Amino acid sequence: MVNILGYVFADKLYPLSDHILEDAFLFTSSAKNTWGELQTQTPSYWTVTSSFVYNVHKNDILSTTGMKRQNQSSVVEFILLGFSNFPELQEQLFGVFLAVYLVTLIGNAIIIVIIALEQTLHVPMYLFLQNLSVVDVSFSAVIMPEMLVVLTREKTSISFVSCFAQMYFILFFGGTECFLLGAMAYDRFAAICHPLSYPMIMNKRVFMKLVMFSWVSGIMVATVQTTWVFSFPFCGPNEINHISCETPAVLELACADTFLFEIYAFTGTILIIMVPFVLILLSYIWILFAILRMPSATGRQKAFSTCASHLTSVTLFYGTASMTYLQPKSGYSPETKKLMSLSYSLLTPLLNPLIYSFRNSEMKRALMKLWRRRVDLHTF
Repeated sequence: MVNILGYVFADKLYPLSDHILEDAFLFTSSAKNTWGELQTQTPSYWTVTSSFVYNVHKNDILSTTGMKRQNQSSVVEFILLGFSNFPELQEQLFGVFLAVYLVTLIGNAIIIVIIALEQTLHVPMYLFLQNLSVVDVSFSAVIMPEMLVVLTREKTSISFVSCFAQMYFILFFGGTECFLLGAMAYDRFAAICHPLSYPMIMNKRVFMKLVMFSWVSGIMVATVQTTWVFSFPFCGPNEINHISCETPAVLELACADTFLFEIYAFTGTILIIMVPFVLILLSYIWILFAILRMPSATGRQKAFSTCASHLTSVTLFYGTASMTYLQPKSGYSPETKKLMSLSYSLLTPLLNPLIYSFRNSEMKRALMKLWRRRVDLHTF
């Protein structure tokens, strides 16, 4: 028997290079003659790899050049399992998720329209909220329609390209929201802790830089991570036990060593999720100190309530996202990972309009003003 230096993939032997083959026969005393015999005699080779014997036809042995010309992945589509383990709950989950999705779309769309039409709201605080609503609508639109389709079937197929497109936009909008929430916390810190110098700290130029930085950072995060994952070969099972094509779920199917990517994911998650989260916590600590100095008890109570609701939403988003992405191949069960994913992809876009906007008195006044204007138009 002979051992050919290379690796077996899909029952085919791929040598590392053509010239290395001749040096790889080490199992017989006549090893040097074996190569010449194989050249002229047999249409097939035998190789021993990890105690398994493979019979590989001569025509099936490919050079590395030929291998690279092939697509590294033999998978042409993936199967999203969703909540197929609970078939009795599929209909109820479909109804709940559809209602949440519609409320999310309507709530965020109202915020976008109100801020766009009301000139008095064209200030950094509300323009940040408008950007957040655009991100939340887009985030939901990337995940929820496909998830609703998954809930109507036992198994739902998604093409290789569509899966990675979904992964790209999940990372894009998720990364953008991470940075945007950090920018919003800095805006609130400047407004509450430094009210006199706030117009200079958060002028139009600074606002535009923060918004552009958030969106461009989201694009960079999505491009790097999706390209890297896309470069892995996918040769085995194609069932994704998740609600969407998120990186951790897809990575489990890769037929390659993902150690370096996991190091990148850990480092990237700290920079993209944990650093903004820590900065948000620090800004709210300073805000709380400022609130404690307020003379009015009613004002303190209202400010505490607002800060608590903001921190609840932020902790829910950053906490579950960091648990998912810090260790892409973590030991959490698939069902736990699905629940964590729902927290930042379903609940956060639903809660943000309620927490950041509809509890705000100026937003309420602007909404009532637009509503009266509409009623007056229909009256006349």
